[in-house]
Amino acid sequence: MAKILLEMKNITKTFPNVKALDNVNLQVEEGEIHALVGENGAGKSTLMNVLSGIYPYGTYEGDIIYDGEVCKFNDIKDSEGKGIVIIHQELALIPYMTIAENMFLGNERGTKFKINWNETSDLARKYLDVVGLKDSTETLIKDIGVGKQQLVEIAKALSKNAKLLILDEPTSSLNESDSQALLDLMLKLKKEQGLTSIIISHKLNEVSYVADKITVIRDGSTIETMTKGVDDFSEARIIKGMVGRELSDRFPSREHHIGDVKMEVKNWNVYHPLYMDRKVVDNVSINVRKGEVVGISGLMGAGRTELAMSIFGRSYGEKISGQLTIDGKEVVLKNVQSAIKHGLAYVTEDRKGNGLILTNPIKINTTLANLEEVSKKRIIDKDKEYKVAVDYKEKLNTKAPSVEQNVGNLSGGNQQKVLLSKWMFADPDILILDEPTRGIDVGAKYEIYCIINQLVAEGKSVIMISSELPEILGMCDRIYVMNEGRMVGELDGKDATQEKIMTYILQSSGKKKEVNHE
Repeated sequence: MAKILLEMKNITKTFPNVKALDNVNLQVEEGEIHALVGENGAGKSTLMNVLSGIYPYGTYEGDIIYDGEVCKFNDIKDSEGKGIVIIHQELALIPYMTIAENMFLGNERGTKFKINWNETSDLARKYLDVVGLKDSTETLIKDIGVGKQQLVEIAKALSKNAKLLILDEPTSSLNESDSQALLDLMLKLKKEQGLTSIIISHKLNEVSYVADKITVIRDGSTIETMTKGVDDFSEARIIKGMVGRELSDRFPSREHHIGDVKMEVKNWNVYHPLYMDRKVVDNVSINVRKGEVVGISGLMGAGRTELAMSIFGRSYGEKISGQLTIDGKEVVLKNVQSAIKHGLAYVTEDRKGNGLILTNPIKINTTLANLEEVSKKRIIDKDKEYKVAVDYKEKLNTKAPSVEQNVGNLSGGNQQKVLLSKWMFADPDILILDEPTRGIDVGAKYEIYCIINQLVAEGKSVIMISSELPEILGMCDRIYVMNEGRMVGELDGKDATQEKIMTYILQSSGKKKEVNHE
């Protein structure tokens, strides 16, 4: 029988007004990959923060037994000293430092007064080879993609003699090929190094592929643990455990009432704001009709976000050219204010960095994009602001004790609902949704899909950018395929398949090609 490396017994963690964990139990065997799944706010990340010492001993009830001894971690250094290393969803790397500097930041090689750079570089190379990253140790973090940054984080963890690696949503920002490579690396480290891993993920197909066991957490309590080869590992079965019911259809149906063209972009070109000879959007033409959901699919770096932000009041890019028409009239949107006045909204993919003010409450975030509606003579009407926020909290079923709650204390799915509330209150005619369900669970995704359906039923136009092909196929009436800054395909939603989308991408890679229509 395999050795139990980790046992968490009766863990209870309470925040003001919220019991985040209620007598949670978890057992992890040595050398296994153990997945934690559950809806946003279920308590998965909170449990791992307890384990890693981010929430120190004394701030929770229960016991952590690791490698046969009861542990009382006061901070993250205590847990790392035992070989427990956590990699968070938001990577903790410094862009303008090298790979080697990032790997040994806080764990420097050398003496108290002098860093041994040769040893730093040699050790960095050793662990980078283990994870299969060939880039120079002197490369700046800003010059490598997110997939490679994730590998740097894992190499950094291994350099701390990790015995138990915790990965919180490791593939949420990765494309399909980078995600697959990361999962295969986890399996390789398990086989060759005997590394034990705990993975938190909302991508259930990845969980089924990589995990030996799956523990389901719902509403702060342990529901069940399933074992590969013994229990049903299907996505439908995992979802039932997560949400407490069958979710037969992942995408809600809707009636299609598509009208005239609402917005059209013709021959749109955008250059990089720093490297101004680099074209990131190349002669793109798209349109969206009233009551229509149009998808933009493509790999990371295809130029989708750059296109969206450049349309939305030129909030990205230089030397922008092309024609933009709304309701058949050409408009020039010189800034974000102008875009909002013309009925556009852009729901950013980076809700924490650019979409929300995390230190402010729900009520302030909800009204930010339309302050005129809650103001009189430039003074905010606090009562009206509160009422608006409460209305949207109820309309979108945002889970929070009150609208006075700081947004930073909400789960990812509920933060996304606040972000949608903010732009819905601005009452736009055209919503550009950039990765609207990134990092959130199937239950919250379904609720957001219902909101999208409601918006188009009201005659709004929606452009959805997503890296998840099932989401694009399940939600969109029409799909554009973008690659290397160009539109390389257009498909009717009824005819689209993952194979057709990927064929457009692969056939267009590395060469100029006219747009294909099907």
